[in-house]
Amino acid sequence: MNTAIGIELPEEIAAIQDGIEAFVRKEVLPRHEKHEALLHNPRKKYTEEGRYSPDVLQLIREIRMASSEAGYFNMSAPESIGGSEMGLLAYYAAWERVFHVCGGLNWLGVYSISHWAFGPSPVLTQITERAREEILTDMVAGKTSMCFGLSEPGAGSDATMLKTRAKRDGDGWRITGRKLWTSNSPQAQYCIVFAITDEEKANKRKGGISAFLVPMDSPGLEIESIVKMFGHIGGDEGALLFDDVKVEPWQLVGELDKGFAIAMLGVSLGRVYNSARAVGLARWGLDIAFDYIAQREVFGKTIAEYQGVTFPLAESATEIHAAHLMALNTCLLLDKGKPAIKELSMTKSYSVEKAVKTMDRVMQVHGAMGLTNEMGLNDAWETLRSINIADGTNEILRRTVVQRMLKGDMDL
Repeated sequence: MNTAIGIELPEEIAAIQDGIEAFVRKEVLPRHEKHEALLHNPRKKYTEEGRYSPDVLQLIREIRMASSEAGYFNMSAPESIGGSEMGLLAYYAAWERVFHVCGGLNWLGVYSISHWAFGPSPVLTQITERAREEILTDMVAGKTSMCFGLSEPGAGSDATMLKTRAKRDGDGWRITGRKLWTSNSPQAQYCIVFAITDEEKANKRKGGISAFLVPMDSPGLEIESIVKMFGHIGGDEGALLFDDVKVEPWQLVGELDKGFAIAMLGVSLGRVYNSARAVGLARWGLDIAFDYIAQREVFGKTIAEYQGVTFPLAESATEIHAAHLMALNTCLLLDKGKPAIKELSMTKSYSVEKAVKTMDRVMQVHGAMGLTNEMGLNDAWETLRSINIADGTNEILRRTVVQRMLKGDMDL
């Protein structure tokens, strides 16, 4: 129980937090201990091409399936697609606990709950009945996964700049274009891809974008490359090529020309997820830092006695506490049906920005040890640095806040 927060979580959400922590300690942490070389040695973790190795993919699948069986994987997915529909407060609270427990090293924890772009979420309520019959059972069970093909080489923060086109072909369409930064695509079985279906509407920014469910083994769909970051030899981001890929009416997601709303639904879920990720990892880092400064001695004193060490940590603790409170409030608003556009933008940008600053301070406190692979602080820092860009950059989110306030949304 967090005694620093006056917002009392409903009993069922508190139970979910405790339950997901128990799950992580039973299923995730032991796998990391048993398969340390596989999961942390990049030569074993990745294939020569840069994808996760088959053994790593098997462990990922095991976590998803075990979590589905335990009732956590689909906890916030709608009941209509096999989830428990617990809402965004539960989603945030559970994810924050996962990252607080797993920290930077035990990265399999990211598969403990269905991520909006990788598996069951409200996004899949928009698929057709045939698509439900074909994909939902295995995806809800954690056997399969998907990816979200929105970003492109020239369309990142401004997703309306899409170049991918879906042209009519009989009663279906043919998709041509490229996607970039498509997380989970190297191992996904399906992709929800966004394409222009009406040039005139798209040019006027009045729709014209549609979403389609595409099997990753479809003729004409190719993973051109694995996008590698931070000097790693592999990764889970893909660059996708759609070369005249045929799709049928049953593969349309939602209404024709109204796919942008689906895209924004996914991105909003991602902002809640990344806020939780930021706060959880930052709290993990602060736990480590305060344990360390109480033991490490320099010039006859523990470094906890030096204000130059402790004051920056106190500032970060203050900021992460504020980020945590912001997120809880935003999720409460969202669960009440409020749009909370301004508040979610504030929460995500503030949380991830302060978390990366926190992790940098935690690394600095540890000196050279803070840079070593064995501590995992560098892994956490890389994650936090990347989510300052993912699902809306901090700059775009601040722009959203200003736009909402100019329209009269001045409540703070």
